[in-house]
Amino acid sequence: MANVKLGKTIEKILSRYKKEKREQILEEKPSEKIYWKALPLRSIEEVELFKQEVKSGNILVVKISPLAKKRIDEVKRAVDELSKFVESVGGDIARLGEERIVITPPSVKIWRERAETTESLP
Repeated sequence: MANVKLGKTIEKILSRYKKEKREQILEEKPSEKIYWKALPLRSIEEVELFKQEVKSGNILVVKISPLAKKRIDEVKRAVDELSKFVESVGGDIARLGEERIVITPPSVKIWRERAETTESLP
């Protein structure tokens, strides 16, 4: 009998807590807008701008071919720097075709299809 009363008491506390949380969420101001931005990478100096955009919560599609036409070594350096930055903040980065990369803030993850391994094939 004591277990039943304890169970009901716990249920009441949890339902009250959930109701308070729902009300709290509804009262919160909406978060800042998130933008999807398509930007060209023309120089290594623009890497800092891209970092700021990601810190602001924006999703970037970066076209790397403008810089690749000038200096491929700077493209490698820029992508390496962006990869390290994204990893440090908990975001995500992925290649999108041959000329673009996608960079996301921590609140957005990029889905990747897993390739089947030869071990799983009959």
